[in-house]
Amino acid sequence: MDKKVIIIPTYNEKENIEKMIRALRALEGDYHILIIDDGSPDGTAAIVKELQKEFPAQLHIIERAGKQGLGTAYLTGFRWALEHGYDYIFEMDADFSHKPSDVPRLYAACAEGGADMAIGSRYCNGISVINWPIGRVIMSYYASAYVRTVLRMKVYDTTAGFKCYSRKVLEAIDFDRIKMHGYGFQIEMKYNAWKLGFKIAEVPIIFEDRKEGTSKMSSSIFGEAFWGVLKLRFRKIRPRREAK
Repeated sequence: MDKKVIIIPTYNEKENIEKMIRALRALEGDYHILIIDDGSPDGTAAIVKELQKEFPAQLHIIERAGKQGLGTAYLTGFRWALEHGYDYIFEMDADFSHKPSDVPRLYAACAEGGADMAIGSRYCNGISVINWPIGRVIMSYYASAYVRTVLRMKVYDTTAGFKCYSRKVLEAIDFDRIKMHGYGFQIEMKYNAWKLGFKIAEVPIIFEDRKEGTSKMSSSIFGEAFWGVLKLRFRKIRPRREAK
């Protein structure tokens, strides 16, 4: 059986984290979970460590000192997952905007459908977003259109944060050359995979804004992505083995 791990970065997610962990552990397929917690003052990490008593082999946590950025959290998780021999590695939010029931669909797109990366896509079948303010929907949709135009990458949801990677994709990407750590991180990882010739599939999902907890989105995150995409267009993307 394939070894699978879902990486979930957290900061102040006490309202959601236990429910999310239990929902993922209830899925068929033995999905392991790695929480990357950035020093949440609300006790998120303590909740996870208590649940580790119930799921000692399947639930893991890495605690970091303070908020260090979404991208660095995922890169920490990717390195850990590769070191521990996982075949498929997922990115997912803790707030239920990504539905646990969609996880097996992303896995199937890779393991059965032949994709190297599967994206839970809000925009491959029109716009599938619930409970977002219209301004944020427009901003997100046209941000993806901007990225497609600049990078010429044939992905509809370029900023999606719900993904499944096959191991070989993460083995090929040179993490030391990933420059964006906020909103743009998701774009940069997809662009690297695409430029390195991996097959990317978009799996339509319905994205629903969080019902509990607080959003971590900010204008500075969008600014990094806007300028970072322009720089990315002119960067040469090389696989890790050639970059050393």
